[in-house]
Amino acid sequence: MRDGIELARRQRPAVALVTETFWDQGNFISKAAGMPDIPRVALPHPVAGTGEARMSEIADGIADEIRTRLSA
Repeated sequence: MRDGIELARRQRPAVALVTETFWDQGNFISKAAGMPDIPRVALPHPVAGTGEARMSEIADGIADEIRTRLSA
């Protein structure tokens, strides 16, 4: 979340990737940072430690949404 906010502050296209479990925390952080509307994409939880095949599956599943949000 904070990486996405930092990129957006530098006028760089950014989309924050946030797992579903931490979505509410992402809301809090984005509001506290003054960027409540930063584009975000929800990922299933957990991602880390699920293996290369599962991570590739997740990436394939969100790639179009990331592209869409970056081009908005």
